[in-house]
Amino acid sequence: MYNSAMDKDSDSTVTSLDENTENFCQNPTRDILAEGITNLFKPTIEKLDERVATTVQLQAELRGQLEALSAQLRDIERAQSQIPEFADKVKELLNVKHKVTVISNVLGTSQERLTGLHKLIEKEQRRRQALLDSAISTNIS
Repeated sequence: MYNSAMDKDSDSTVTSLDENTENFCQNPTRDILAEGITNLFKPTIEKLDERVATTVQLQAELRGQLEALSAQLRDIERAQSQIPEFADKVKELLNVKHKVTVISNVLGTSQERLTGLHKLIEKEQRRRQALLDSAISTNIS
């Protein structure tokens, strides 16, 4: 008796799971909401991606300018016979340069993640569109 009751439970669970899967795939409201949410975030992600790319470029330019300034300051420092106060400023500048490099690396990593997220969104949109097209063609037939 225990085995037959267990078989009935497992049959009803499988049936229930199949029905839920069918309902899940054929729920146009869910698909429309999901597409709406995806489309809502897509422009923001694209804009953020553009801004990160611009910031990375500006950080690279700033790093180049800081390196050039640092070289000039070292030349001036050598010419001025190692003024102690000036040496501290050069150290500060080198610290700023290091921070810019770290920030640039973080922004680069963030941009890579945003690019990956953007690709996942596009993949999900294609998958949903294929499901929708499949559901439409199934309903038409």
